[in-house]
Amino acid sequence: MIPKKVFVSAGESSGDMYAAQLVKALNSHWRGTEYFGCCGPQMAQAGVRTVIDSSVLSVVGLVEVLTHLPGIYRQYRKLVRAVASERPEMAILTDSPDFHLRVAKRMEALGIPVIYLVAPQAWAWRQGRVKQMRRTIRRLLCLFPFEESFFRERGVNAHYIGHPLARTIRPSLSKHEFFQKHAIPTDKPLIVLCPGSRRGEIARHMPYLMDAASRIQRSRGAHLVLASPLGFAARAGGSFFRERISGASIQVIEGETWDALAHADLALTASGTVTMEAALLGTPLITYYRVTALSWMLGRWLVRVPFFSMVNLIAGKRVAPELMQNEMTGERLAQEALFLLENEEARRAMRHGMEEVKQKLVSEQDPMEQAARIVKEFFDEHERQH
Repeated sequence: MIPKKVFVSAGESSGDMYAAQLVKALNSHWRGTEYFGCCGPQMAQAGVRTVIDSSVLSVVGLVEVLTHLPGIYRQYRKLVRAVASERPEMAILTDSPDFHLRVAKRMEALGIPVIYLVAPQAWAWRQGRVKQMRRTIRRLLCLFPFEESFFRERGVNAHYIGHPLARTIRPSLSKHEFFQKHAIPTDKPLIVLCPGSRRGEIARHMPYLMDAASRIQRSRGAHLVLASPLGFAARAGGSFFRERISGASIQVIEGETWDALAHADLALTASGTVTMEAALLGTPLITYYRVTALSWMLGRWLVRVPFFSMVNLIAGKRVAPELMQNEMTGERLAQEALFLLENEEARRAMRHGMEEVKQKLVSEQDPMEQAARIVKEFFDEHERQH
């Protein structure tokens, strides 16, 4: 059977990308299904009708979220009203668990079954969420191999599909083409700055990255590129990066993060999906993150994992340096960057660790095709039962 309408919702840019890929895979099975929901630019390109823009959910930090709650709640109410009015036969929720687990609870009340893509990191913190997941999520699609057993042991119908990036990530241009397109000099190392995909986190990280960039350029000389997510400038305002770069010699390139990472000598990346992207492309990286002091204190009390970046968690060891909170300073970033630029053995060891991570994430089947099959089989079974 083919559903007439499916509600799809994603938060940050990585969730937007995964949800768009799943919609495209489902379209090969379901011709004529209408998709609508909380969208970013990639979901919109995939044909999902936008009810609210996903940028409203792009807030990180226990304390930071508080100031945005009224706006987020208004958008949540708008989204729920649309679902109640249009009555989709299924909901696909992607990542952003603080928002989407609340949405899942509302979907359950409306009698709409929920498929959840990208498992909440309940294995790392706030395991109490598993009880609600068990009650409201019909299928949980996991990107990391250890997640399936963790959730299944706790009664959640989880399926490991593999990581989509492990099969799809690749540059669209050769190094020569990329350098020529953006007039990047070939006589200096290329360092890519990836400060995040959310306005708030980028604003917190930029002063330290600017300090690090100045120190690196004084000491070593390098060409620096800031990789901006697709559509970010339009959402944040054209002057957002200009104000923060303030005359520094840094080139901003939007929507070409994979090319920038693939052809860089080093990446300075905010902790998140981009660290996986750099690792899968074999690019040496330094990862970092900052939140408010109170968010950090509360988070450290709740988090129970040996590493913060997914690259190191999957490897089970420190593959890439992590500079979190007070350790993230311009001086420390520059020190780590200069060490890697000048130490070929360290870069080789890091690439070896990244290759091990990649091998753990590669699945036999295409992850989104597998996800689409699970979604389709669930829907067919659900329709037969009802």
